[in-house]
Amino acid sequence: QVQLVESGGGLVQAGGSLKLSCAVSGSIFSTNDMGWYRQAPGKQRELVAVITSGGRTNYVESVKGRFTISRDNAKNTAFLQMNSLKPEDTAVYYCYAGIGAPLNMYWGQGTQVTVSS
Repeated sequence: QVQLVESGGGLVQAGGSLKLSCAVSGSIFSTNDMGWYRQAPGKQRELVAVITSGGRTNYVESVKGRFTISRDNAKNTAFLQMNSLKPEDTAVYYCYAGIGAPLNMYWGQGTQVTVSS
């Protein structure tokens, strides 16, 4: 059974940093794209960052230059380094992974990120 386990959320002051991790376990298939969505109260879920199996990355405009997504394919783990955090980054962050062929999407349990002003 495929599981994605997230860690690294928490409370930080504006301007601070957090690093999220997302580890995939239980899969015998290759992992394609990995990334994070976030959802703030009263707002739609938005894609924050994505990284392909080959290391190509893409970010939502609001986090460019502040967030960096990376992955360790050997450990089937992705990371989201979040710097210069702003109160508007406050949300529940959900990691995801596309696994197998045909592609199936798997989700982490979500982790709360709270940035105080």
